[in-house]
Amino acid sequence: MLTKEDDDYCILTERDQKLKEEIIKEVKEKNIKFIRLNFTDIFGFGKNIEITADALENTLEGDLMFDGSSVDGFGRVEESDMYLIPDLETFKPVPLRPNENGIAQIFCDVYDKDRKPFEGDPRNILRRVLDEAKEMGYELNVGPEGEFFLFNTDKDGEPRFDIHDNAGYFDNSPVDKGIDARRDMILKMKEVGFTIEASHHEVARGQHEINFKYGEALDVADKWMTFKQIVKNMAKDHELYASFLPKPFSGDSGNAMHCNQSLLKDGENVFYDEDGDNKLSKTAEYYVGGLIKHAKEIAAICNPIINSYKRLVPYYEAPTNVAWSASNRSAFIRIPNSRGSRTRIELRTPDPTANPYLVYAVMLKAGLEGIKNKIEPPEMVNKDIYNMSKSQRKEYKVDKYPSNLYEALKYMKKSDLVRETMGDHAFEVFYNAKIKEWRRFSSEVHDWEIKNYLKNY
Repeated sequence: MLTKEDDDYCILTERDQKLKEEIIKEVKEKNIKFIRLNFTDIFGFGKNIEITADALENTLEGDLMFDGSSVDGFGRVEESDMYLIPDLETFKPVPLRPNENGIAQIFCDVYDKDRKPFEGDPRNILRRVLDEAKEMGYELNVGPEGEFFLFNTDKDGEPRFDIHDNAGYFDNSPVDKGIDARRDMILKMKEVGFTIEASHHEVARGQHEINFKYGEALDVADKWMTFKQIVKNMAKDHELYASFLPKPFSGDSGNAMHCNQSLLKDGENVFYDEDGDNKLSKTAEYYVGGLIKHAKEIAAICNPIINSYKRLVPYYEAPTNVAWSASNRSAFIRIPNSRGSRTRIELRTPDPTANPYLVYAVMLKAGLEGIKNKIEPPEMVNKDIYNMSKSQRKEYKVDKYPSNLYEALKYMKKSDLVRETMGDHAFEVFYNAKIKEWRRFSSEVHDWEIKNYLKNY
């Protein structure tokens, strides 16, 4: 991190100066020729600028300027000059594509023309909330679940709407035709430092899941961006196309990015209490209370595209209700059975089109507000919420999650919590872009309308 300013330049701390020297040494020893400088736009799309090894030293000092006006959610034309400031701890040789050597990557923070952290950079947004948690003595651990579909491709390598297999949950080969591609993805992930917990064919046709080990939130957000890139590159090597679209098929389950999370204090999981209800601490309950209170406000961040809400429908183990449960997968939050150091809260609404930095930021902010204000959650619901009567919903205080992007954006627009988390610039850019997206969708004539109305009217 650059810490000291002196008009036209910044200097590294003593610790980062040592890291810089180690990086330069590793680049020479491993004959690394290209280094990708990774960052992420406001909508969660990975970006990079690639440099050669001989430009590395100045880049590590924070001298690389780029045109921010060309990146969604960054600067306007009149304030386009921005800097990529490498996070030196994230440097890693990473052959993300098959047969790729001599390549490394490093994640970067975006600074504005005055060499201040840019408020619209998703990484900086997450850092701010993590710093708030740190002031309260907490560290956030996150473990996302990675789901994706594999489609066949045409002769040009472009995706066809032709799913790769017809296997189902936990099916084995040869029914699971994606097992070889999935294994290669895992081997590549392990090669670049991931610890893999499990992988399998998911419920829907052509759907797969790879789970990697939980960790500190910023590191895991970076890993999620690398994970998506590896999945897409390795799928391409198998002449397949990997898609993280939430719901490509109306009759099948969709892709989620379930976020398992826990808070640590002095290295101990503060969500666990041997004597608490369900062996959960009051801190955990307040955290859940904050998430439930702000569930609708953060929906547009967790589910940011039109298609996101096609996944959030009843009877596909998708969360459609703002409630929490120890067993019910239709709830907004599920509490997995593990206790002790592995006690965690599973937020089930996010999908893999969401920006992980923003998702982690808003969910942590909501949870911290719950802890600060001692927000009690409603009663836990361990029954089928889908088929609850109106009176039962009222009894258990079960609310409906937004059913489309427009509804979610209306809640976001009124949210002080989301605005405070993102900052005015990122909030307005995100909201305005998504409102335009909704309006474009609403004005389009869709195949369903032609099929159902043309002959009848």
